[in-house]
Amino acid sequence: MNAELYDADVLAELVPDLPGPVLAAARAALAEAEPWWRRVASVVLQNQARVLAAFQAAGVAEHHLAPSTGYGIGDPGRAKVEEVFARVFGAEAALVRPQIVSGTHAITLGLFAVLRPGDEMIAAAGTPYDTLLPVLRGAPGSLAEWGVSYREVPLAPDGRPDLEALRRAIGPRTRAVFIQRSRGYALRPSLTVAEIGRIVETVRGVREDIVCVVDNCYGEFCETAEPTAAGADLVCGSLIKNPGGGLAPTGGYVVGRAELVEAAAARLTAPGIGAEVGASLGTTRLILQGLFLAPHVVGEALAGAHFAAAFFARLGLNVRPRVDEPRTDLIQAVELGSAEALVAFCEAVQAASPVDSGARPRPEAMPGYDDPVVMAAGTFVQGASIELSADGPLRPPYAAYFQGGLTREHVVVAALQAAAALWRRGLIPAAGGHAGGGPGARL
Repeated sequence: MNAELYDADVLAELVPDLPGPVLAAARAALAEAEPWWRRVASVVLQNQARVLAAFQAAGVAEHHLAPSTGYGIGDPGRAKVEEVFARVFGAEAALVRPQIVSGTHAITLGLFAVLRPGDEMIAAAGTPYDTLLPVLRGAPGSLAEWGVSYREVPLAPDGRPDLEALRRAIGPRTRAVFIQRSRGYALRPSLTVAEIGRIVETVRGVREDIVCVVDNCYGEFCETAEPTAAGADLVCGSLIKNPGGGLAPTGGYVVGRAELVEAAAARLTAPGIGAEVGASLGTTRLILQGLFLAPHVVGEALAGAHFAAAFFARLGLNVRPRVDEPRTDLIQAVELGSAEALVAFCEAVQAASPVDSGARPRPEAMPGYDDPVVMAAGTFVQGASIELSADGPLRPPYAAYFQGGLTREHVVVAALQAAAALWRRGLIPAAGGHAGGGPGARL
């Protein structure tokens, strides 16, 4: 859809009494985002062809969509799902299960598949996402409790991985290097697949036996290749983010080298049982159909993120990434500068949601987070980040992490409503800011 189809009259009707400067910023942002929408369309087309080819090569048939119960022994649909995922990712094997409850759970399976007492894990891109930290240290059942040590390599001053520091950090006990693709609750740039490849190459240059594990959450189908194509040994993620296409009701995946995926399956169930059990419980059709739709749905979310970057920058807010920067995940960070503005932003996004639009998000302590977090998620699937959501921890610079969107139109409407709410409360610096990002936007 071309940006010019959203004419001024239509935009003005979307939000009652839309402030004139907000309307002007939206019109300019749509024009600014349109060239990037065309780039997104090219990525979507290539990824759709890749996914379709995987379905065809695997020979997916109607009988594969039937559910299983109990142990799920011999479930042909479950096996077909995992074959399709392995083909899409160009991996030797895949573990794709509704019993994997989150991205953190999938990553944990991958790490416990690789690491043993006395081993060391190094995080190659600074501090990992908040919910993974208890897995690494401190919590009952953590890797630390198993005698696995953990270190992290700080990012370089430009926010990119410091490859030389990583090379120096690798020692004789280093068994795994962890690579987080997305920014998480941080303002660092997300990693491209090419950057992940350079990290893997750096690690391989020191020792070939070190396993590279990638947290791929928010990144699937944002580029035309996945981290497996860059040499990653294990890649982990959630089905209620990108690869579920908005249809998968739950689940996660681990893909990569066959022996490591097998070890992750043993951690999910039990040694000697591994991937041979696990009922699909009617999720097979939704997982496969969601995967088929995922390239298009991710493209809609990316198009919305390009608009949001241009729009909020024109309202004087710092945004990361800028509209004209490459996208390798769904997350659009908008720095709001105060707890009041962050909560108001999330309230407005919640009010613009199809589900629970009458709810009012409030900051609260959440498992795995050090700071109170405010979350707007009026989603059909609880916590589904491929659907439009906004959240952030209550700590400076009080950034809202605005991500997802099953349609770009929903992102546009929600962004307009959020900006209007902030404007009326005097929480937006100014309209007509320079295009592409506020003064603090990353280079």
